[in-house]
Formats: sequence, structure tokens, C-alpha cells
Amino acid sequence: MTRDGLAERIAMIFPHLLHIDPPAIDTDLFDSGVLDSLGFVELLLRLEQEFGVSVALEDLELDNFRTIGRIAEFVEARTDLRPLRLVQPATGR
Repeated sequence: MTRDGLAERIAMIFPHLLHIDPPAIDTDLFDSGVLDSLGFVELLLRLEQEFGVSVALEDLELDNFRTIGRIAEFVEARTDLRPLRLVQPATGR
């Protein structure tokens, strides 16, 4: 998967799980007010749930999470890119 594809998957978290309009990939999520401290904690939880990414204390540099592009770099470096679980698979009845 390309980093752009990963960034698109991460961008889907904003409207579907955080209920926030998805920002552009290079929008500063903190300076623009898209994320506050509570939203940031929720984002970290969703990244762990959706990608299996565990964020260690030393990884909590805001620069790692400032834009969707930077988040994609962070996730790419720490995951095996399992399928996104935003949509439940259809059952074959």
C-alpha cells in the first residue's frame, strides 16, 4: 500500500469515527483547530484500534501527528497495515 493510500484510510477516521470533517492531507490539525487535546487522545485510540499501532510515551511528539501525512508516516513505520475495520463485512446469506 502506498503512503497516499494509507493517508486516505487515516482521513476516513475523521468523519466516520471522530465525527470531524476530514481535513486536507497537509492541514496542520492543531494550528487549524481540527484537533484539541481530547480529539488527539481519541485519534490515538482509533489509530490503535484500526491499525494496531501502539503509541509509546516517547512517540508523543506533536510533529508525528501534526498532519494526516505525518500520521501516515508514523503508522507506516509501526504497523503491518491490516485492513481497516470501519465497515463490517457483509454476510453471505
